Amino acid sequence: MDDLNSSGQGPSAIVPAEVDRWNWGAFLLNWIWGVGNNTFIALLMFIPFAGVIMMFVLGVKGSEWAWRNKRWESVEQFKAVQRKWTKWALIVYAASAVLFGGLFFSVSSSLKDSEAIKMAVTRLESSQEVSQILGKPLTTGMPMGSFEITGPSGSAKLSFSVEGPKGKGTVYLDAVKELGKWKINQIVFEEESTGRRIDLNPSVM
Repeated sequence: MDDLNSSGQGPSAIVPAEVDRWNWGAFLLNWIWGVGNNTFIALLMFIPFAGVIMMFVLGVKGSEWAWRNKRWESVEQFKAVQRKWTKWALIVYAASAVLFGGLFFSVSSSLKDSEAIKMAVTRLESSQEVSQILGKPLTTGMPMGSFEITGPSGSAKLSFSVEGPKGKGTVYLDAVKELGKWKINQIVFEEESTGRRIDLNPSVM
C-alpha cells in the first residue's frame, strides 16, 4: 500500500487530481454505485424530485466521495474499478434500451394486427377521396395511443400514419369492443400537406 495514499480517510483526505474527474458509473448507476463505493449519500436518489439532481451531483462529486469513503490500493486501482463501473453501466443501459425497444415493437405490432386497426385500414382503403389524395397502394405505420381490452369489452383511441404514392397523412380512430365485436365510432383521415380532414365514419358513408 502506498504510504502517501490518502483514500478512505474521510473529508480530510486529499483527492489526487487524476482521480477527481467526472464519474460515469456514479452518474448512470447512482445508488447501486453508491452502495458499492461506500458513498451512501447516493441513496438520496430515492427522495422525490431529488433523483435527477443527484445523478448530476454524483457524476461531478462521485469520484471524490468514493476516494474519501473507501480505502483503495492505489490511484491506478481506483481508476480501474471506476472504469469497470462505467462499462457495466453502459451494458445495463444498452440492454435496457434493447429490451424496451423489443417490447415497444411487440406491443405496436400487436396493435397493428388488432381487429380494430384492420377495420380502420379497410375503411381507409375503400375511400375514393383518400385514394385520390394518396394513390395506391397504401402503407400504414405503427399505431399510437390508448388501447384497452377487458374480456369481451374494449376501447381503442389510436392514430397511425398512412402513405401512398401521392402523399402522406394520419388516421385518427375511436373504436369500442362490445360483446366481443369491434365497432368504429369515429375515424378521420388528415392530409399531411394541407391539413384537410375527411370523415370516414361508416355511419355517414
